[in-house]
Amino acid sequence: MTNQTIDNIETLVLSNLVHNEEYLRKVIPFLNKEYFQDNIHKSIFQEIESFVIEYNAPPTKEALLISLGNNTKLSQNEYNDSVKYIESFDVSEQETNWLLDQTENFCRSKAIYNAIMESIHIMDGKVKDKQETAIPYILSDALAVSFDTHIGHDYIEDADDRYDFYHKTESKVPFDLDFFNTITGGGTPQKTLNIVMAGTGVGKSLFMCHHAANCLTQNLNVLYITCEMAEERIAERIDANLMDITMDELKELPKTIYASKIKKKTSGINGKLIIKEYPTATANVNHFKGLLDELKMKKKFVPDIIFIDYLNICSSARLKHGSNVNTYSFVKSIAEELRGLAVEYNVPIWSATQTNRQGFSNTDVGLEDTSESFGLPATADFMFALIATDELDEQNQVLVKQLKNRYNDTVINRKFILGINRAKMKLTDVAKDDQGVLSQSNQTTEELDFGSGFGPQTKKEKSEQYSDWNI
Repeated sequence: MTNQTIDNIETLVLSNLVHNEEYLRKVIPFLNKEYFQDNIHKSIFQEIESFVIEYNAPPTKEALLISLGNNTKLSQNEYNDSVKYIESFDVSEQETNWLLDQTENFCRSKAIYNAIMESIHIMDGKVKDKQETAIPYILSDALAVSFDTHIGHDYIEDADDRYDFYHKTESKVPFDLDFFNTITGGGTPQKTLNIVMAGTGVGKSLFMCHHAANCLTQNLNVLYITCEMAEERIAERIDANLMDITMDELKELPKTIYASKIKKKTSGINGKLIIKEYPTATANVNHFKGLLDELKMKKKFVPDIIFIDYLNICSSARLKHGSNVNTYSFVKSIAEELRGLAVEYNVPIWSATQTNRQGFSNTDVGLEDTSESFGLPATADFMFALIATDELDEQNQVLVKQLKNRYNDTVINRKFILGINRAKMKLTDVAKDDQGVLSQSNQTTEELDFGSGFGPQTKKEKSEQYSDWNI
């Protein structure tokens, strides 16, 4: 853009902020004083923005002139030029949508220009608080500038769109465990936070390693973030799971046989598994975002699912640990940030939490047994507990109890049993006939149909339901 073109657009923007209230309310959240090229334009925009914040209405020319007269940062010549400039503002006859498009292009162009200039200054060492590694993120943010003018779902006018949404096949990440597919309606959707809760040593990491291995075999890109164990320890567990051998046997394998098994198990797999370790209690969602951006740039890796092992030993990007913040607020803040990460990057996120002291010895764990913060289950989309008893351990089994489920009814299959092989880091299905009364359902997984979006129903029940409808 030439300077004249930029000046014309800035005049168009500032003039319409005064005369066009519809335009003002749509663009004011996206404008920034740094988008304007000289001190006069910046000062006028700041006065308009301050007026809107305080009075929730566009300022008149007279109000602007009075505000600028009280602005001690303007020289007398700048004030005189500002008066002439504001007096030239006229009511625009341009169509609002055209104005919005031009303003969006202007904001994006200015953001990119400012980002490039800031990057040059960083490389020249003129910006002391940023390193060269920040440049890709600065440019990425600038390129992402856009207006979101959607103002909500109209219940009556958007009924057709809503119907299409009801019948849209939702993208989910399925399990290799039948009961988990049953209770989630076929797997975990994108943009969700899913939590496994258990006492120490019961199987939180085992479950996540098992599911991570399963996702990899589905040709999905898997990111496993560990804040507890070393990267190699997580990889060791996934090795044992995929190779179907114990971790002791894994350590005794000759290198040639190990390499052969890895090649055989990963042959034909198009997905990738990246494991990243962070020191305990040091990493927060901003570190994870930086990692995701770096993986995308350096490895062309975009995850389909993320595992974070585990939530309580992450840190918060908003709250500083130990700064008069109680554990309820701190853990809830971490949960909210991770769920926001899932929404921003359009992936399901899995994490874990401990039971409290009472829940550690409880054979019927509930949400009240969540350690540190009840704000975690309030934020999670799906949460279940793994429960171990002496009797179950003798049979190499573990009890699963649904605690919260936004995908389905928790009453159906509230509890069920899985086989567990801790040496191989592996979970297996237990036949429904061997579940006893735990599942609290007369359905079998073979009868369930998840395609309609109406929840778990047998085909017979669904047919009877439709026959009763008077259409």
